[in-house]
Amino acid sequence: MIDEMVLCLSIVLLAYLLGSIPFGCLAGRVAGKDVRQHGSRNIGATNVWRVLGKPWGLAVFSADALKGFFAVRAAIWLAGNAGVGEHAESYAILAAAACVVGHSFPVWLRFKGGKGVATSAGALLGVIPIATITILLVWLGMFLTTRYVSLASIVAALALPIVVAVLVRLDRAGSVLLYFSLAMTALVVWRHRSNISRLRSGTEQRFSRE
Repeated sequence: MIDEMVLCLSIVLLAYLLGSIPFGCLAGRVAGKDVRQHGSRNIGATNVWRVLGKPWGLAVFSADALKGFFAVRAAIWLAGNAGVGEHAESYAILAAAACVVGHSFPVWLRFKGGKGVATSAGALLGVIPIATITILLVWLGMFLTTRYVSLASIVAALALPIVVAVLVRLDRAGSVLLYFSLAMTALVVWRHRSNISRLRSGTEQRFSRE
C-alpha cells in the first residue's frame, strides 16, 4: 500500500494537468482562429460554438466533460489499486475538484481558462450520475426558456448542492460530496460574475437558434 499522502498528491496533480488541457484553445488552433480573440474571449464550449460553429462547440463540450469524468474514474482506479478502495469516493471528489480547477485556471494559459461547467458535469457524472442527469435537465429547462447559456449554467450550479443533499446519505462520504458541490457552485457562479453583470444590465447575448 502506498502512502496516502503520496496518493493524494498524485491524484491532485494528474487531475489538475488533465483538467488544464485547453481543448477550446486547441480547437481554435486547428480551425485557424484563436477563440481568445473573438466573442467572449473564453475557451469554453459556448464561445467555441459561437466563433467556430456547432460541430466545434459540441466537440469541445464533450472533451471538457470527458476530462472531468476520466479524472474521477482514474482516481477511483488508483485508490483501488493502492489498497484504499473503501475511500475511493473521497479520492474521486478530490480529483473532480482538481480537474475543474485545472480547467478554470490552466497553467498553460497563464491561469486564464474556462468557466468549469462542462468539466464539472463530467466529474459529477463519474461520482453520482443521477444528480448529473437532474442538473442537466435543470440546465436544459432554463436554457430553452431563456436562451441564455450563462443563466442556465448559474441556475444549474445553484441547484447542484440542493440535488446532492436530497440524493445522498449525509454520512462521511455524503458530506464530502455536499461540500464539493457547494465549492463547485461557488466557483461556477464566481466565474460567471461578468455574465451576471451583463444579465442585470440587459446586455447579455442570447444563444442563437441557428
